Amino acid sequence: MRLSLLDRARTRAGEPDAAALTGTVARAVDAEQLGFARFWVAEHHGVPGIAGAAPAVLLAAVAGRTTTIRLGSAGVMLPHHQPLVVAEQFATVSAFAPGRVDLGLGRSPGFTPPVRRALRETERDFAADLAELRAYLTGTAEITLHPQPAAPVPMHVLATGRGLEVAAELGLPVIVGGPLLGVGRDPAPGLAALDRYRRSFRPSAQVAEPRVSISLDVLVADTAAEAADLLLPEAWAMARARTEGAFPALESVAAVRGRTPTSRQQQYLEQTTAAAIAGTPAQVASRLTEVLERTGAAELVASSSTFDRAALAASDAELGALFGLPAGARSSSRAMGGR
Repeated sequence: MRLSLLDRARTRAGEPDAAALTGTVARAVDAEQLGFARFWVAEHHGVPGIAGAAPAVLLAAVAGRTTTIRLGSAGVMLPHHQPLVVAEQFATVSAFAPGRVDLGLGRSPGFTPPVRRALRETERDFAADLAELRAYLTGTAEITLHPQPAAPVPMHVLATGRGLEVAAELGLPVIVGGPLLGVGRDPAPGLAALDRYRRSFRPSAQVAEPRVSISLDVLVADTAAEAADLLLPEAWAMARARTEGAFPALESVAAVRGRTPTSRQQQYLEQTTAAAIAGTPAQVASRLTEVLERTGAAELVASSSTFDRAALAASDAELGALFGLPAGARSSSRAMGGR
């Protein structure tokens, strides 16, 4: 079981966007010191609450500050780019971090109609684009990629909608998010989809067996109340996004508690809370054990965020300790495998 972090470079109220990016790099350095397997970044355009718009550029900055942790995108939205350009970008990152780069790819549309127009979005064949991109990275395309990747750059598919089917057809590993897993709701449809992925998987030259990673908001604190507070800024941002149409910067817990949510916002607050895993180390270990056993996942990608950077760093360390990482905040006797 691998443990990874996904950092979306969340902005915070009262801070410039640049602080979100430097905070992401600092978190990656901490993740490496804690012993996390991978550090993922994402791609979002025109979103006030997220500064992570250029995964390859951000990963190059992270590569310059780290030496051992794997670095990945979760992900690059392939419909926004030409496959050759993506291949060139990640081959370049691989030159700075040989053998450490993973390329996660999705197909989510732009955040709003103006963003979609700015990205020149058109109907694209996702499976064909993935196959073309893989050909560039593996040296089997009619165009020779330059720079040549310093080491293989494994591809992963962010599984939404038909993404699981495409990944199975092409023999690629998948990263599955909370909505498909049914965390906080009925898990049966998501589990059925994962079963179809595994049954229909066609081994490729790069990947012999189906592989599932799951992405969840996971926050750990000394008490359940403290963990709930850590989750509140992100839950409030989601509630505002669903009701106001704009995904905002994170606000402090005190600021959020000073708000009076509408009934719809309260509903979304509760939904986000239910879909996350937050609590004491024992509570989080119990819930994660159940989800990981149910899904048969090979990797947990913790996509958590909160306003307080120090509290987030403490949560990351506690999570590492649950998985028995040697530099975790607590004794490895709490490791999930030894409970």
